[in-house]
Amino acid sequence: MGAISGGIFRLKDQDRKIMLKRIFIAVALLLVGSGSIFAQKQKVQNLPYYDNRRWHFGFSVGTHIQDLTVFSSGYTTPEGESWFVEVPDFNPGFNVSLMADLYLCPHLNLRLSPGMFFGNKVLTLRDHTNGTRHTQDIKSYYVTLPLDLKFSAKRINNYRPYLMGGVMGVADIAKKKSPMLKLNTFDCYLTVSIGCDFYLPYFKLNPELKFCFGLTDLLQHKRPDLREPGELKFTESVSKVRSNMIVLSFYFE
Repeated sequence: MGAISGGIFRLKDQDRKIMLKRIFIAVALLLVGSGSIFAQKQKVQNLPYYDNRRWHFGFSVGTHIQDLTVFSSGYTTPEGESWFVEVPDFNPGFNVSLMADLYLCPHLNLRLSPGMFFGNKVLTLRDHTNGTRHTQDIKSYYVTLPLDLKFSAKRINNYRPYLMGGVMGVADIAKKKSPMLKLNTFDCYLTVSIGCDFYLPYFKLNPELKFCFGLTDLLQHKRPDLREPGELKFTESVSKVRSNMIVLSFYFE
């Protein structure tokens, strides 16, 4: 039974690797396309002294995908049930944030961008022995506080690509009441971002793709709220849960 569970989890991991590989290929093609743009002749620059400001302020809107990596504990109930959990689909959500950017030197900036993320995750819980299924819809309202270090390449005409890395604290303020799995309120992510500054006549537009990797175990292992016999079997079937996100944002400065 454990071998079957492991095989299913490996298949899920393979699907995620394929998805991430496609995303990285798309980013690489974007960079190649940007290189051809940057090879153009020198043009009149919009907002030529904008990056010399000490502080930059703006806001962003965008979409994101929330994912959970669920690790099986191999637990079997006294009745012989063996449950495993998977995330069958990715549901896009909506995010909005404010942004304050501090100029450090010609190629480095420190960015703080508190925001709100609205999304949900759908879990499928299935028993190996008889195929019984349960579905759990977890709605999330994240209050986020990312702190990033931004490295910008040399500006060419009205384009300037950049890379960012940092950390992001998250608090989920959605109310969660479930006899199945319950997740913790707080989490912390390592983040890696790629984007490009587009200097328009009156403002700067920054499309950005961010990858977020959760660092903590989100699962609440102690469930004093469960009083019915057998309800704890779902929690005991999982050893840990980690969260990941892919975020596409459009910043306006």
